[in-house]
Amino acid sequence: MARLGVDIGGTFTDVVLENGAERASAKVLTTHAAPEDAIVVGMHRVCRQAGIGADRISQVIHGTTLATNALIERSGAKTALITTQGFRDVIEMRTESRFDQYDLNLVLPEPLLPRNRRYVVTERVDARGAVLVPLDRAEVEGLVDELAAAGYDSVAVGLLHAYANDAHERLVAEVLAERMPGAMVSLSSQVSPQMREYERFNTTIANAYIKPLMASYLGRLKDRLSAEGADCPVYLMHSGGGIMALEAAAEFPVRLVESGPAGGAIFAADLAARHGLDRVLSFDMGGTTAKICLIRGQAPKTARVFEVARSYRFKKGSGMPISIPVIDMVEIGAGGGSLASVDAMNRIRVGPDSAGSDPGPACYGRGGDRPAVTDADLVLGKLDPEDFAGGAIPLCPDKARTALGAAIGNVLDMDAQEAAFGLSEVVDETMANAARVHAVENGEDLSDYTMIAFGGAAPLHAARLCQKLGVDRCLVPQGAGVGSAIGFLRAPASFEATRSVFTAMDDFDPAAVRALFSEMEQEATGFVRACDASAEIVTEHKVYMRYAGQGWDIPVALTPALVAAPESDAVQARFAAEYEKLFGRTVAGLRAEITVWSVRAATRVAAPAPVAPVPDGPEPTGAGRRDLFDPARAATVSAVVQPRTGLAPGGAVPGPALITEDETTIVVPAGRRARGLGDGTVEVVASEGTA
Repeated sequence: MARLGVDIGGTFTDVVLENGAERASAKVLTTHAAPEDAIVVGMHRVCRQAGIGADRISQVIHGTTLATNALIERSGAKTALITTQGFRDVIEMRTESRFDQYDLNLVLPEPLLPRNRRYVVTERVDARGAVLVPLDRAEVEGLVDELAAAGYDSVAVGLLHAYANDAHERLVAEVLAERMPGAMVSLSSQVSPQMREYERFNTTIANAYIKPLMASYLGRLKDRLSAEGADCPVYLMHSGGGIMALEAAAEFPVRLVESGPAGGAIFAADLAARHGLDRVLSFDMGGTTAKICLIRGQAPKTARVFEVARSYRFKKGSGMPISIPVIDMVEIGAGGGSLASVDAMNRIRVGPDSAGSDPGPACYGRGGDRPAVTDADLVLGKLDPEDFAGGAIPLCPDKARTALGAAIGNVLDMDAQEAAFGLSEVVDETMANAARVHAVENGEDLSDYTMIAFGGAAPLHAARLCQKLGVDRCLVPQGAGVGSAIGFLRAPASFEATRSVFTAMDDFDPAAVRALFSEMEQEATGFVRACDASAEIVTEHKVYMRYAGQGWDIPVALTPALVAAPESDAVQARFAAEYEKLFGRTVAGLRAEITVWSVRAATRVAAPAPVAPVPDGPEPTGAGRRDLFDPARAATVSAVVQPRTGLAPGGAVPGPALITEDETTIVVPAGRRARGLGDGTVEVVASEGTA
């Protein structure tokens, strides 16, 4: 039976069908009004390629940007927050920190809910879970009647210290079910049972805000696929790098916020394992955004909190914090559809606004009149106007030049090619700077990393990015244009359960730790069993620790032996080792403490077969030449055009060259060469004596 991977992006919907060892793929313009329409079109297209009917599909795995877009565009449901009296303004006061202390005109992002949609009840639980002020059911009933009269579609419940004792939140949920049966409810003790009320409240509100939208969409999608013949289970990719059942996704849609990018990181990690790479920079550039992720030991770096809708590029604290398990990556508004302009200081600016799929870049000929990155790529010779997306979308070079001239050239006294060069350099430097910042924040030196580039636009820009970052080697795998969708098919079913049980190491109780881990294992494995009732499940245990008085914590992985027999000194020793690895030293004289406990359950995934090295082969003959602008030389050069299908394992093509395929093009600049590897991956490396 076949499996279908579907990734909805801001510009393209990528669809991949794996039928045994055979794979078919398609890129379809995203239909924003009804995203399921593009999925159905893509599904039938790949089924025709594979020569099978939709009824042969046994599983659909889906990732989407709908949740993220709803938060960014503020297009979610009419939502209310119920919180503890005195804490109504937590999401507006934030952490009271300034993410740019020298900006006198700093503008903080608006909270997701205005003050008149935030309500309070009289109750209080302390940080240990003891009830200080009981919750009066009659007060809750009166408040719920007020919410019902106001016509709210969804309600977020975030009470102080509910992670330690959820009894009051469950009482509120009970009253809501009785008196507002049509409303959707999100409890902070279920969505994000962790300390730090600002992040927890914000995450719960975000979940409630997008819950009606996502529940409606997922229901429509399931029904539509069934009507088209694919009457099979539908799973969703979640932000932590695994898949979850459709029902769980509808209940906790906030976990889908980074689902598409997470699939790309899994795709890159799988390729890293096949090629035996321990240090990888994953570079995923699509139509709307670019994503950068560090992969160490063939596993993406993860985090507990990330931000969406940042109002200031690269600046932590300027966005909306979401407290869920997530693959740690940097996301930049720089994709093929990102729009360019000239600001008041005569600087070329690119993104975060995007042309999307409608109207798309100017060169699509669909009514767009502002220049996008794709327009610059076309004018610079990176794209073939007759063979874009396998010829499905003919491009208009004249419209691209006109848009570049109007928005950039006329303002800065440049011709269309110079404007395209400037736009492209701004995009590439923006992405390179994001990679540098991300590496420094994680204590990494990118010079000994290998880049893995995928997404429709990444192979066009990867070599230039490598030049800027001092990275000598880049891999572009087969199916790079639809990499995230392929990653969905490589991901395990997984779920991470977390608990905030503050524990000073002086108070470490082995029996209580075993009981806590047992409870969390049951929760995590329950979600995984909903996806696969018979698969072998493996678990990973972590604690998040800090020194007393510190404001943030670091993850510390625990061995199975330490989970079975918890021991305070051994846990502290692992914390000290991780702390020293990250910061270069430990802090003497301070006691350690645990803030969060974590258990991740996942189905076991077979180790990928390693790729054997191949000897050098004959240089392919190529299929002609095309003018290509070389940014390193600031001049147009004649580049060999080589179809990827004609690049055999071991065959090499020196730059300047263009390796073409239906879904993307690999740009090989002068000073680099492309070489085919045993699994069909194309390796782009610096030639001897160049960087």
